[in-house]
Order: sequence, then C-alpha cells, then structure tokens
Amino acid sequence: MKKQIWSELPEENKKKRYALELVMACVLLLSFVFLSKEAAVVSKEMTSEKVIAVDAGHGGRDPGMIGIGNLREDQINLAIAFKLKEQLEERGYTVVMTRTDANGLYEEDAVNKKVQDLWNRIDRIKKSNPLLTISIHQNSYQDPSVKGPQVFYYETSTEGRRLAGAIQEQLNETLAPSSPRTEKGNKTYFLLKKCPGVINIVECGFLTNPQEAALLQEEAYQEKAAAAIAQGIERYLSGE
Repeated sequence: MKKQIWSELPEENKKKRYALELVMACVLLLSFVFLSKEAAVVSKEMTSEKVIAVDAGHGGRDPGMIGIGNLREDQINLAIAFKLKEQLEERGYTVVMTRTDANGLYEEDAVNKKVQDLWNRIDRIKKSNPLLTISIHQNSYQDPSVKGPQVFYYETSTEGRRLAGAIQEQLNETLAPSSPRTEKGNKTYFLLKKCPGVINIVECGFLTNPQEAALLQEEAYQEKAAAAIAQGIERYLSGE
C-alpha cells in the first residue's frame, strides 16, 4: 500500500494531525519539566548535610578542671566528643568538631590564649552553619558528694532550653544518677553568649566526686553518656 505523504492529505486532516502533534509536544514538555524538578529535589535531598557541631572543651595549656587523681577535664571531654561524633554519624548526621586532638585553638604567641581559643571555636562553628552545637565539659564542686550530669543553655533561648531539656531527660534516664538534675539557664558562659544558633553546654559529670570521676574514665560509661546526648538531640530535632 502506497504511503500517503503530507502534501496529499486533505486540509481538514492536516489540521487534526497538527493539533494532535501540538498536544503531544506539550505533554512531553510538561513531563520533562516535572521530571527535572523531581530530579532536582531528589538531588538536593541527597546532597544536603545535616550538620551538628561538637566542641570538646579546653585543651592545650588549658586543661580545664583537674579532678581526683589529677584527672584532666580536657582529656575526658575529647574522649566523649569523639564518641558523640560516632553516635551522630551512625544516625546520618555530618559532625564538625572544633578540636580533634590535645591541643588548644590558639597561637603560642597570643597575648590571651584563652580568649583566642574561644573565638576560634566560635569561628569554626559559624563556618559549619550547624543545626545545633554541643560543647562537652565536666563539672566540679567543693563538696565531693555532689554529682550528676547537667545541661546548660543560654537562658533567653527558647530552642536552647528545649534542646537542653531533651538531653537532660535522656542523660537522667540513661545514666540514672541518684540525684537527677534539671537543665539550667545561664547568661555568663562565653560560648552560650557568643555562639550563633542553638547551643548547649553538657557537663557529663563531676570530676570532684570519687564515684563519678572513676566512671567518667571508663570507655563504656563514656559511650553511654555519648549515646544519651545523641538520643536527646534526636528527640529535640524530631519535636518530641
């Protein structure tokens, strides 16, 4: 059978065929635009990072609290910070740490090493633009019977308080201190005042309490503390 060419088609058929081709072209174009948008959304979801900043307090010339048996706070802080990093990464977060070794964040010829150290921490946190920041510390008190983890937030920060409540509750549940503490607002801690975004200082225990100082040196207890902090973060971010 001879194939009919375009010039041989009746005028009415030409118009119908042209209209059909136009509709098909529009459908294909709309499909392409829709799929492109979907691909862009998927690509963005795959490449976007959920960043959390983890700050191990003190370091270098600043050991922080020296506890029972010359136990250095900066060393305990770093150990728990690394374990928290692992816990958060297992949950799909990208973790930025301000300190990854025993050194402080200052130059040796700095006039005020402590101040430079704190500003450098804040600068690293700013650059990472995190969902939130956790600064790991250990506590001390003149009465050696005082113990238990406690979380601090900047007292006018609604989100900071909500995060602190979630972490404090989880620490109390996981570590089961004999005298559970509550989250506490503060307006004087430098990091809480100057650091952007949502930030908590987590004091995991008292180095001046013999029982707690011994526990804080145990890797298993450090893991429990880190897991509790990570779970508290999850509870906060999920809106529980």
